[in-house]
Amino acid sequence: MSLRYTPENITELGEDEIFVFGSNLLGAHNGGAARTAVKLFGAKHGQGVGLQGRSYAIPTMQGGVETIKPYVDEFFNLAREWDQTTFLVTRIGCGIAGFTDEEIAPLFAEALDLYNVVLPKSFVDIIRRNRGETVMDD
Repeated sequence: MSLRYTPENITELGEDEIFVFGSNLLGAHNGGAARTAVKLFGAKHGQGVGLQGRSYAIPTMQGGVETIKPYVDEFFNLAREWDQTTFLVTRIGCGIAGFTDEEIAPLFAEALDLYNVVLPKSFVDIIRRNRGETVMDD
């Protein structure tokens, strides 16, 4: 099975694609992918959660990993509802927020069952390993 992975550096989106990035609850999108979301994909300063322009914010700076999960679950609900839209998930929480891929990736395990959610390869590999699957280079 060949999977599509989120590119490392997203500077444009295809039709019906949404850029999913890590944010803070205040919506101060001043660095990392959040800054890219403002500059290129319609994210709004002051909005720290949810759909904005062609981007979707998932807060990652309010505490531990457990505080991120409800926002990821909320995102999955939207992705199921908007099944004609492709969501490109960045390595949320793994930059300025300071989490590791190993901490964040398991929150996105459900995404492997959603055809319209694209994850970074590092997240997919971790999820597959956690499931006991063999991980090979694609």
